[in-house]
Amino acid sequence: MDSVVDSLNSAYLDFIAAAATVLEARETSTALKNIATDTALESFKQKWELFRVACDQAEEYVESVKQRIGSECLVDEATGHVAGKPGQATMTGLPPISAVRLEQMSKAVRWLVIELQHGSGGPAGSSSSALSHPSAPFDARFSEDAAQ
Repeated sequence: MDSVVDSLNSAYLDFIAAAATVLEARETSTALKNIATDTALESFKQKWELFRVACDQAEEYVESVKQRIGSECLVDEATGHVAGKPGQATMTGLPPISAVRLEQMSKAVRWLVIELQHGSGGPAGSSSSALSHPSAPFDARFSEDAAQ
């Protein structure tokens, strides 16, 4: 995480320095110094693009951490390993499920999302096709799947 923050900070400082250079070049511009202004503007554009890339990378990192934390919380909740605050009960009220079962359900949800994103969940009833995808089958041994 420190490297992401350092990269973003460095790109920001370079971007601000390039902006200052453009302003200084414009203040002192004469007919002969237009080349300096053009060079400063080109450097500014490059630093802007590098700053945008650093921002995108930081955003991707934050999203991946959010997903990892969410997944860990889901596993903890589903398996009954919820750490409560001191003095609080840690029971969730839900029966724990196995990690294998949780992975099966997660795959099924991922296939549903992928199919919905690709527009195959149309009104003709094709939205159930994700449930029968070979890599994410429901297991009839589990009572909650039999009701599906």
